[in-house]
Amino acid sequence: MGTEGVRTDRLSILLEQFDKATDMARARLSGLGDEEYLWEPVPGCWSIRRRGEAVTPRAFGPGEWVLDQGDPDIPAGEYAEVARQATSGMSVEKIAEDWSVSVARVEEVLAHTGEPEPDDTPLTTIAWRLNHLHYEFAGGWEWAFGERRQAPKQMVDFTPSAALALERFWETVDRWRTAVGGVTEEQLDTVGFSQYPYGSDPDDPFVAVLAGANLEFVHHMAEIALLRDLWRVRHAWSAR
Repeated sequence: MGTEGVRTDRLSILLEQFDKATDMARARLSGLGDEEYLWEPVPGCWSIRRRGEAVTPRAFGPGEWVLDQGDPDIPAGEYAEVARQATSGMSVEKIAEDWSVSVARVEEVLAHTGEPEPDDTPLTTIAWRLNHLHYEFAGGWEWAFGERRQAPKQMVDFTPSAALALERFWETVDRWRTAVGGVTEEQLDTVGFSQYPYGSDPDDPFVAVLAGANLEFVHHMAEIALLRDLWRVRHAWSAR
């Protein structure tokens, strides 16, 4: 197969990766129903819930339905990410602000990086994963291409309707893709082109932000695909 006409510049590679990932995700999410969207495979999953029924202390959202979020801490499953942030040059103070924990907690985590730790990352529903991605991409657009004003966690009106959630989600993703498609080489290299308030975006060149956004999309969609597979076979397993 020839390579004539294939672009290999940085932006084209990232866009091609994102486009293929979104094509697969659209196919994988086809036919998602409300019951499956909100299905909790085990007790205690994080999900979306009515504001008065939230079971986590920092659940957030602008409307009736909120997205679960627990007490400020760094889950053991994220210790490697904290180490990566420190290695990339983020200060302990900035990491603490990013995770909403104390500097002492970050130093404790860094001291134990590499040691076996139980993974206490919460299990989540499809609704949680999809809406987590939704507010991140909505906020990512706002803080790179928009007015850099709106709080990402208040930008998405979460809904128990799978069809409506997907409609709104793909509109947000399409807006992000259109904006990214117009990024210049200079902007790719600009540190702080994105001022997204959670994470290291203000300290990173935008090309790294785009690569991170692709990774975030791919890994959460893979988790959603697995949950869809488990939903499909759940009755067969319970009958054994």
